[in-house]
Amino acid sequence: MKHIGVKLSLYLNYFVFAILLNSVGIVILKSLNNYGVDETTASVLEAFKDLPIAIVSFAIASFLPRIGYKKAMLIGLAMVTVACIAMYYGNTFDTAKILFATVGAAFALIKVSVYSTIGLVTNSTKEHNSLMSSIEGFFMVGIALAYFLFPAFNTEGEPDAWLNVYWLLAALSAVSFVILLFTKFEKEAEIPGADLKEDFLEMFKLLARLLIIVFVISAFLFVMIEQGIMSWLPTFNNKVLGLTENLGIMMSSILALSLAAGRLLAGVLTRKISWIYVLSACTIGAMLLVVFVLPKTVGLNVGEISSLRDIPAIGFAFPLVGLFIAPIYPLLNSVVLSALPKRVHSPMTGLIVIFSALGGTFGSRIIGYLFETKGPENAFYFTLIPMTVLLVFYFILKKLTEKDALQG
Repeated sequence: MKHIGVKLSLYLNYFVFAILLNSVGIVILKSLNNYGVDETTASVLEAFKDLPIAIVSFAIASFLPRIGYKKAMLIGLAMVTVACIAMYYGNTFDTAKILFATVGAAFALIKVSVYSTIGLVTNSTKEHNSLMSSIEGFFMVGIALAYFLFPAFNTEGEPDAWLNVYWLLAALSAVSFVILLFTKFEKEAEIPGADLKEDFLEMFKLLARLLIIVFVISAFLFVMIEQGIMSWLPTFNNKVLGLTENLGIMMSSILALSLAAGRLLAGVLTRKISWIYVLSACTIGAMLLVVFVLPKTVGLNVGEISSLRDIPAIGFAFPLVGLFIAPIYPLLNSVVLSALPKRVHSPMTGLIVIFSALGGTFGSRIIGYLFETKGPENAFYFTLIPMTVLLVFYFILKKLTEKDALQG
């Protein structure tokens, strides 16, 4: 397999960060119980994670090729290795804030580098689609693993036992660092501009293109859907299905697993089927699930539930929406990146990360508002609106990418 060392590094890097990024909710819970902070104070950890991702992406994405993608990823891995060890010894809420600020900043380096490197190790749109989908699928496997990894280190009566997980995460980061260090990058990234100022302006020049405008709106809408569902599914399980908090969280892992399966499957399908057919079928499938399955879930009389075995089969159906929405994000990213010259992949990825962060923030807030004003049983129906817009935008993107290809 060509570029196997580079690809292995990309998978492993993304996997480590998936676990760390998805641990915010768990650390918030531990902060409430161990560090004596209130809910409002604990919620700031989300901002400590998300804001550095957007800020660092905006600041460095356009001139990251000058640093080198390999060097940038090594810096990111070194940062989180040190931060994980510091969290173990620090064991305070302030240390947790530093941990997530570091993870956010490092993930910006990793994501921009990973997305840009995919363009260097693939030679066709279908190959790009496939690798992007499978790497994003592996990311979702890491997210799902976090739901089980942290509890595995949690011991009743030992409030600090859970911190041992950070030794494992530091070790994974260090192993990834070593693999990447000895991996040879055959191709070097092209520099987007003549100097740092021109590198930075390249990102804004991209926003002048209709293709990029349609794409960033699409990316924003998708992450709004995904993050809105992921953030509020535990509350839906608790308020609507009447599950306990622990069971509601465990049920949410089904969404993460279905997202992983959907992206890995899309990686296989797009080798033989055009992305437009895959995305259209998946989006229509997700809409049908919301229209026909969600009402049955909402009207479910679950009775007494003490374990996952007691939940009726229909109760597991709605989290499977992840299987259908999973391919959307990586395929949209791949379609646009593969349509652009490789020298602008880094600034383009910066835009992807920035608008994804904004979409995630707004998605969680909007669904939260709908939970409060329209009721938890009705909030998810509003995801049909951005899904419909996305369905239209696929065909616009298809036309624009074909036009760019002809002009190129």
